[in-house]
Amino acid sequence: MYTSLFDTVLFDSFFSPMRTVYVVSDSQLEEIKRKQRQEELDNLEASRKRLEENYQSRIKIIDEREHELHEELKALAPEAEKKTKPAAEEAEKCAVKT
Repeated sequence: MYTSLFDTVLFDSFFSPMRTVYVVSDSQLEEIKRKQRQEELDNLEASRKRLEENYQSRIKIIDEREHELHEELKALAPEAEKKTKPAAEEAEKCAVKT
């Protein structure tokens, strides 16, 4: 069924829940705005602090892992040199024999 604009306005205005309207003075409005801005600022500062703490935590984890990898590379370096020396000597022997 087709509803006219008149019906829509009429039924929406009478059957929709009424909205509450608050009337406040200019000074009260300014105080409300100030409190909202202060709350937003406090939230931003807390968020920044959490982000910085998380960042520092991640940096610490990365530094620890980097240190572990350097230690592992140092431990593996002599073994790698030992393994490459015989291969290099064999290559030299083959080159000399031919």
